[in-house]
Amino acid sequence: MTSVERQDALSLDADAIPALRRRITAVLIASQILGGLGVATGIALAAVLAKQVSGTESLSGLAPTATVTGTAVLSVPLAALMTARGRRPGLVLAYLIGALGAGVVVVAASVGSFPLLLLGMAGFGAASSANLQARFAAADLAEPGRRARAISNVVWATTIGAVLGPNIAAPAGRSVSGLGIPEAAGPFLWAAGVFLVSALTVAVLLRPDPLLTARALAPIEEQSADARTLRAGLAAVRASPRAKLALVTVAVSHTAMVSIMSMTPVDLGHHGASIDLIGLVISGHIAGMYAFSPLMGRLSDRLGRLSGIGLAVGLLACAALLAGTAGGSRGQIAVGLFVLGLGWSSGMVSGSALLTDSVPQAARAAAQGLSDLTMSTAAGLGGAAAGLVVARASYGWLNLVAACLLVPLSGLALFTRGRRSRGSQAVEGL
Repeated sequence: MTSVERQDALSLDADAIPALRRRITAVLIASQILGGLGVATGIALAAVLAKQVSGTESLSGLAPTATVTGTAVLSVPLAALMTARGRRPGLVLAYLIGALGAGVVVVAASVGSFPLLLLGMAGFGAASSANLQARFAAADLAEPGRRARAISNVVWATTIGAVLGPNIAAPAGRSVSGLGIPEAAGPFLWAAGVFLVSALTVAVLLRPDPLLTARALAPIEEQSADARTLRAGLAAVRASPRAKLALVTVAVSHTAMVSIMSMTPVDLGHHGASIDLIGLVISGHIAGMYAFSPLMGRLSDRLGRLSGIGLAVGLLACAALLAGTAGGSRGQIAVGLFVLGLGWSSGMVSGSALLTDSVPQAARAAAQGLSDLTMSTAAGLGGAAAGLVVARASYGWLNLVAACLLVPLSGLALFTRGRRSRGSQAVEGL
């Protein structure tokens, strides 16, 4: 934060804070629309492109895996950058790396290099990291009782671009046919341009920086630089059972979603589905992820974070049952993918809000970066395993494995709820 921005933050009165929240949220919404469009346009055909370039279905899951791996690896330096210099430089850098990665994917597909394709997909994952971190930027200045809603409003903004993205994947592919670029790589060329616009939007308009403004407005005892390191963020999570539950929630929700979603286009292809139909199914899934997030946010704020996590577990289990038993029923698998998106939304919003609630303000950015590292690493492993499970067993078995991940999450949530209830009774008895 510049000295001018810091002085402006310190001069804000209580009446000016709501207007500042609305303006920052509007900028984040605009960047999310663009970022969601770029990510969804490319990711819709990632597994298909990997199969074409590698020549084998068993490696098709490595493309989305490389994406979430890139998101995981880059989350640490991006979190460190945001912790030191604020949300704006971190988000801008993430979108720029995403644009570069998308360009590498196009080159790799054109020359038929699978290792280069995976490298490009890893860079592409930086844009996903930007989209994920934007939800925390929305919570920086939010009131404690409205954090889930603030997060969910920015998550919702991704709906517009994310639903549109898979549906324009086919036209984007056809648009590059005269350039000697494989059709499945066309969406990545479009994504590169969209990410550049996202970076410019954030660089110019996200002022003042929400994280640095929140720090400037925090009590002086919460402004220690020593509490802003990644090590301090890890220590804050270790010290809070609810923060640990938050990390497990976002990790399991994201892993189950990525594993099932990434292999659904391949399974649909086995049953003769066209690229346009695959795009429609993935659009419905992404609508479930983002369109109803404001509802999930309001439920989490009103009923509590643990209730939101319980809802996520129930929805994800239903999704695995529907998708895993669909067979050749395209309608049933479409419904299953939609419910899968709803479960992810509830888990992501409630888990993110719970994490923000559970750690001190100074350590939040570091803890949030740790959260994204954890969930992206877990999802990367899940995506890699998904391709092998489908190749050696079936898509139905993949859904069963994903459902089994919900068992330890349910146990941890019940333990945390019980521990909180015993703590409340102890306080009341004092």
